[in-house]
Amino acid sequence: ILHDSARGGRIELRAIPSADPSMSPLAIWCNEAQERYVLAIEADHIDQFNAICARERCPLALIGEATTEQRLVVHDSLHQRDVIDLPMDVIFGKPPKMFREVHAIARNGRPFDTGPLNVAEALHRVLSFPSVADKRFLITIGDRNVGGLTARDQMVGPWQTPVADCAVTASGFGVYTGEAMALGERSPVALLDAAASGRLAVGEALTNIASARIMHLSDVVLSANWMAAAGHPGEDADLFATVRAVAMDLCPALGIAIPVGKDSMSMKTQWHQGEVEHAITAPLSLIVSAFAPVVDVRRTLTPELKLDCGETCLLLIDLGRGAQRLGGSILAQCYGSLGTVPPDLDSAEMVRELFNAIQILNETGYLLAYHDRSDGGLITTLCEMAFAARSGLDIDIALLGSDPIAALFCEELGAVIQVRNADLDAVQTHLAQSAHLVGYYHVVAHPKSGDRIDIHNGTQPILHTDLGTLLQSWSLNTFHMQSARDNPRCAEQEFAAITDLTDPGLHLRTRFALPRSAAVMSARPRIAVLRDQGVNGHVEMAAAFDRAGFEAIDVHMSDLLERSFTLETFNGLVACGGFSYGDVLGAGGGWAKSILFNGHARDTFAEFFHSTRRFALGVCNGCQMLAHLRQLIPGAENWPRFERNTSEQFEARLVMVEVLESPSILMRDMIGTRAPIVVAHGEGRVTSHTTAQAPEICLRYIDNHGVPTEGYPYNPNGSSGGITGLTNDDGRVTIMMPHPERVFLRSQYSWIDPSWTSDEGPWMQLFRNARAWLA
Repeated sequence: ILHDSARGGRIELRAIPSADPSMSPLAIWCNEAQERYVLAIEADHIDQFNAICARERCPLALIGEATTEQRLVVHDSLHQRDVIDLPMDVIFGKPPKMFREVHAIARNGRPFDTGPLNVAEALHRVLSFPSVADKRFLITIGDRNVGGLTARDQMVGPWQTPVADCAVTASGFGVYTGEAMALGERSPVALLDAAASGRLAVGEALTNIASARIMHLSDVVLSANWMAAAGHPGEDADLFATVRAVAMDLCPALGIAIPVGKDSMSMKTQWHQGEVEHAITAPLSLIVSAFAPVVDVRRTLTPELKLDCGETCLLLIDLGRGAQRLGGSILAQCYGSLGTVPPDLDSAEMVRELFNAIQILNETGYLLAYHDRSDGGLITTLCEMAFAARSGLDIDIALLGSDPIAALFCEELGAVIQVRNADLDAVQTHLAQSAHLVGYYHVVAHPKSGDRIDIHNGTQPILHTDLGTLLQSWSLNTFHMQSARDNPRCAEQEFAAITDLTDPGLHLRTRFALPRSAAVMSARPRIAVLRDQGVNGHVEMAAAFDRAGFEAIDVHMSDLLERSFTLETFNGLVACGGFSYGDVLGAGGGWAKSILFNGHARDTFAEFFHSTRRFALGVCNGCQMLAHLRQLIPGAENWPRFERNTSEQFEARLVMVEVLESPSILMRDMIGTRAPIVVAHGEGRVTSHTTAQAPEICLRYIDNHGVPTEGYPYNPNGSSGGITGLTNDDGRVTIMMPHPERVFLRSQYSWIDPSWTSDEGPWMQLFRNARAWLA
């Protein structure tokens, strides 16, 4: 900060917060403690900044000041001496150029003979390989929707299959511009050709991010994460060759930049066991992250095949130009080999033409589905598209050469697109306008009803199998990981759900219709968007209430405890989701105790809850907190506590719930509605209740058949009777574990029934009901 501001600085070392006063100056100055941020604040704004931090209960320390003299002085008040006193240009001066003599090593693999391979066995091995297989065991334990701006996460389609090519977030609420991010890596290829692995990483990132609606390829920027074992024979030369291939040749040819990145140059570890020395060396790896502004988040393509658009076909756009090189492929690794010649990005112009063609075909509405070809090859691409739609496929590789194994499993760059048969000529005509793509796009498959996956080479059959068998192979790893890490019974239930082909998937049934344009009300009632330390769902909650016609006011618990705000001026109160006080006193417990054990706060909340013209909503952590306050809320005596999920994991999913008949003012015209909704919590389980039909229960989990359930993952926490929302006797105070504020817009859903055409999601009705109750 000081150097970039052309300043020096004087730092007081002991002002840096430390729980160990015995730490040496060197240990304090060089430690890499996480979650510490350094800001430069103008002196006139220090008091204001202190006030902000105090309100947020955020610890801070004033550790020094900038000086006009460009010199860094670090003082240690404990030892009463300066431990650093150096001119800035010494610290940041240009280092001398380093010369290193390195030598390349020939990478000669062994030929990989595909002749003896059985296609069925090969496909099972490839689909089960960790870099190809279903990874939902990692995905569902991370909160992907916090903030309310996620427009595309990993999960695709009504069966929430983790196959998305890129992530997309919206720029704001109610707008459709946004940002996309995608990854690319091909580290195993570096064992044969390091430069090719770098080019492939860039190519994979671009074929992934092409699924988003991006105006120009030049809008894409890359971040490069380089990892190498510096000093290991051959690795320095490989690193030099790869940097030159990517940064000096490929990216300039594509017209894209790599403005940021990082490196880890110590990818080797050595140890002794007795007198024997052991070492592990990781191959050169380049992980490329691609970022780009998005024109319209609603036009992001996914691998989910559309089965309601008449007769359709799948086209492979082959950037490998028919090469079908198997070196470094997943298939080769599955049989203990690397092969000899790996794929490569041979033509930057082909990548550019593919990207531009996808964007134009997307904008004109010709594309129904899209998926890149990468790990596992064409057959994996096609299977994942079938998984997302629970569709059968007729696959014909007659146009892809004489080697069926290579055609199915090679990992050359490319993409598969789904188009209507009626649009095929138009799509091919457009692709023919791209000179480098001519001759390298082929119809390879047709979706069909049922669960049969049939592969043939012209008239010669290659494999006849079914979707359930392939899904089992693909999801076996996630089942084993969940079984070892989580509640094994939950792992068994989810594996059975994944492979249940009778599951109809998520659906939508509403008992109301959102107005095309909401009624304009001149008055905007005030709602307190309540939060405390660790709460993170307040922004999207405020946006939802604002859209419904409220004036949403940010209210921190410190405002109420210090009496700078009073609840008397608010018509409504909403307690938001997050992790208040890290949930160390039980989910929502610390937050509730800050009210119950403070006389003023306790009286303030009790008075608010007893007012018949005020309402309250608690979501997720706010639900847990209000459940702890049941003694202050009239008619809430029977509310339960929320315990740890049966799976023993944080659960972040899109699940089905049903609105039950209850007094809740927020759901008064929604009774009978069945709709997907986001959940994200670790402690949402209701352990017991008088009856699952008690009048205070307003929301419950159902399975995809519409049946109330305690089964996982349809019921993500194992709540008794599927209970996940309750209200008090007069319906003014409602609590729920799911997050309606994260799906109040249609664009926030990873999947919603295509028949729902409103820009607002079905859960927007809950917020509109709150406003109508105050009318």
